[in-house]
Amino acid sequence: MIRFEGVNKFFGQYHALADITAEVARGEVVVVCGPSGSGKSTLIRTVNRLEEIHSGRIVFDGVEVHAPMRAHKLNHLRSRIGFVFQSFNLFPHLSALDNIVLSPWRVNRTSRAEARDRAMALLERVGLASRAHSYPAQLSGGQQQRVAIARALAMEPPAMLFDEPTSALDPEMVGEVLNVIRGLAKDGMTMMCVTHEMKFARDVADRVWFMDAGRILETNSPDAFFTAPEHSRAQRFLADLGGR
Repeated sequence: MIRFEGVNKFFGQYHALADITAEVARGEVVVVCGPSGSGKSTLIRTVNRLEEIHSGRIVFDGVEVHAPMRAHKLNHLRSRIGFVFQSFNLFPHLSALDNIVLSPWRVNRTSRAEARDRAMALLERVGLASRAHSYPAQLSGGQQQRVAIARALAMEPPAMLFDEPTSALDPEMVGEVLNVIRGLAKDGMTMMCVTHEMKFARDVADRVWFMDAGRILETNSPDAFFTAPEHSRAQRFLADLGGR
């Protein structure tokens, strides 16, 4: 579903992604972890071209993401890649329901009635049907993030990307968001998730990619990664987490 081939990305002189070559299979859940500044968020932001790359190729479901393309083609590509940000990014002047309705209606030309029916079904799925007419400011952080997930799902994407979806939440709200993502994993959604929630990574991932200094240093099953990491930097990272 997603293939990285020798991907490099620079911010000025800083080598943010260094020769990344990796694949995410259809229906696979990959959790990307590593220390702050390791390139995790930059990596997933290259998949829908929120970040440009300087060399290499990224192929999403047969389409080369960074090939020259017109704006409407890029918008179509992005509509097929659900993206959930750290900071929710909901429209504050729209209700939860209308935040979800907007893209299918305006971008996919779905009828407003059909988009509304699907939005209500998605709010039900994330446990927020009763808050359909609430505005973002009236919702907790966890509720806003669940609306953001429902909004991404409304475009019926074949893959979802999560960029530290719980990092802006109070600890008691983290579980409600992770439970929604767990449900997507059970349904077979292809996902890449950048997270510091190691228990979640262990429970949900098919594979863990460990990054540091812009490189994937280890890719392994959760069991192997968390019980016997191979790379010395991964060993140190997990030892530091265990000591907190």
